[in-house]
Amino acid sequence: MAARVLAAGGLLALVVAVAVVLLLNNGGRQERGPLNRDVPAERDAEPAVTERRLDDRRMELTIESAALGATTRVRLLLPKGWSREADRTWPVLWLLHGGFDSYTSWTSRTDVDDLTEDTGVIVVMPDGGRCGSYSDWWNGGSGGPPRWATYHLKELLPLLETRYRAGGRRAVAGYSMGGQGAMLYAAEGHFQAAASFSGAVHILAPGVPQAVMAGTTFGCPGTDWKRVWGDPDEQRAVWRAHNPYDQAERLRGVRLVVASGTAELWEDPAEHLAGKAGRAFAARLGELGIEVETHFYRGRHDHAHWQRELRRAYPTLMRAIGAR
Repeated sequence: MAARVLAAGGLLALVVAVAVVLLLNNGGRQERGPLNRDVPAERDAEPAVTERRLDDRRMELTIESAALGATTRVRLLLPKGWSREADRTWPVLWLLHGGFDSYTSWTSRTDVDDLTEDTGVIVVMPDGGRCGSYSDWWNGGSGGPPRWATYHLKELLPLLETRYRAGGRRAVAGYSMGGQGAMLYAAEGHFQAAASFSGAVHILAPGVPQAVMAGTTFGCPGTDWKRVWGDPDEQRAVWRAHNPYDQAERLRGVRLVVASGTAELWEDPAEHLAGKAGRAFAARLGELGIEVETHFYRGRHDHAHWQRELRRAYPTLMRAIGAR
């Protein structure tokens, strides 16, 4: 079972597997107002970029990121008629991958190429790190690399606008760890729509912090799990700042989609927890009077379901950014 869960590609997958083991071994004991959605992104210094065309639509960028202190990559799917010399811009769809996956996962494991072929939208698929959590890491309180959120929102986003004719109308979607990232990035005010598929949208649910600890430790060997957000008790404010459930108020005005499976624990522990997180998050949005489109279904924590859910959410995302 552990091998299948790892292959699913989400940080949440390993989180749940470890949590289930802990529960079985221990007998079940439990140890601002609305944002302006059209403001330009704050910019860090523009990074050095090398680009490579893979085919008519695919372009791969290699980026020297100061925020990460490393080289990273991003894959683009360009719309028909795209040109860097065009006198127009295109709306943008960001697709975020899950833990232990990479920037190639959406194109290699779903039909996103076909889905977006006739839509006038630039698709952006950045690397988010195996255990990056779409966050600037706490690093014992001193910050510093890796700063995934800073890279994505202050280096990559402006770069796409200045060099690749990306416009200011943007949607973001992601699965598992990427679902968490989609909601966190939307809360920053630069996306008009956001979708989470089997997302880690409530990281402070009972038992989950301990499982995150184990997932980071075993999924990214040599990485101290406390580097990401610190200790969940001592640095509670840091964890809350990266928990979509706690940041729900900041999503007011964003067009939201939340989808996840309702598998039983014995069927798929990863999707079982994702379903609980998704329903809790949707309920929190409801309490705040924030509209959200939901789809809770019988299904597993895998790319086949995430492909289907992207297709289901796609019209909503495209309408929000004026793409067709």
